[in-house]
Amino acid sequence: MYVAVKGGEAAIDNAHRLLADRRRGDRSVPALTLDQITEQLAIGVDRVMSEGSLYDRRLAALAMKQARGDLIEAIFLVRAYRTTLPRFGHSEPVDTGAMLIERRVSACYKDLPGGQLLGPTFDYTHRLLDEDLEGDPQVETGLQRGGIQEPVMRVADILDQEGLIEDDGAIDPALEPGDINQTPTEFPMSRAMRLQSLSRGDEGFLLALGYSTQRGYARSHPFVGEIRIGEVDVDVFMPELGFAVPVGRIQVTECQMVNQFKGSAKAPPQFTRGYGLVFGQSERKAMAMSLCDRALRAEELGEDLVAPPQDQEFVLSHCDNVQATGFVEHLKLPHYVDFQAELGLVRTMRAEYEQCTGEAVLETREAAE
Repeated sequence: MYVAVKGGEAAIDNAHRLLADRRRGDRSVPALTLDQITEQLAIGVDRVMSEGSLYDRRLAALAMKQARGDLIEAIFLVRAYRTTLPRFGHSEPVDTGAMLIERRVSACYKDLPGGQLLGPTFDYTHRLLDEDLEGDPQVETGLQRGGIQEPVMRVADILDQEGLIEDDGAIDPALEPGDINQTPTEFPMSRAMRLQSLSRGDEGFLLALGYSTQRGYARSHPFVGEIRIGEVDVDVFMPELGFAVPVGRIQVTECQMVNQFKGSAKAPPQFTRGYGLVFGQSERKAMAMSLCDRALRAEELGEDLVAPPQDQEFVLSHCDNVQATGFVEHLKLPHYVDFQAELGLVRTMRAEYEQCTGEAVLETREAAE
């Protein structure tokens, strides 16, 4: 149990002032602006938006600044702010097939309809520190062709033409997909609700689980069917008009993994899908999400459940870094009563142990004599 900490208000106020002082740092160094964070630390901003479950670059940058660069603390701040926002409606399903693509790669086919588009990526850098970045070097404008304007065929559609991949699944307009923010968690969860949890789950946790599936814990051998990054329209249905209208455009990363499936009594040998979709440019997270999504479909596909990534309750109950942070860091709070109770118990057990040990030694000596 917890007990109130009395007389600590002044200490807490001082701790807050010290935190603000350390956050500002050396006053001779110009303060960071939100524009600098948004433009130059964009990958971090995208992660905060994705796992904070709120698409707002300015608020994500503000949270990063307030948290002194601690991304999980920033995610916590954004998630807390999100709870204060009114819910006035929901958008129509986003059509990623109509995405204005900035980056598109596939590990399955070299020549794709619409072509491959590398875009901004670390994939081919040498991972050597660039000391020129210590200053403000002149940077050439990147050469690029215009984003792919017309919709392009997905790799999964190519396989589907031959009947070599499972159906993508029909959407029943009358069936609500569920909302993890409004519905208490019950297992087993639908795939739609699993994907919601994974999309805002901790990147590091999902990355470790996805890595484990490659090392034999789930018997998965995937191929990156396609990763695409770009902007999509968000449409909201207006009852007054009788149709949906675009209310904005957001950047997302989508990943479809293609996995071999040996077949079952209900399905022939074919490829199956793993899916990932996250805010911003976060392809590592989208890939990890798609690996976990495929692993969590094991029971649906008639596969044996042999590894943690296939266990819904294990994965979905522990992937949220806000919940994980709260539970782990609460151990710093006063547990004085609990500890005193356990301290008394350990002292009692220790006394009983020493008494029994002493009696055993005495009996041994008497037997020897």
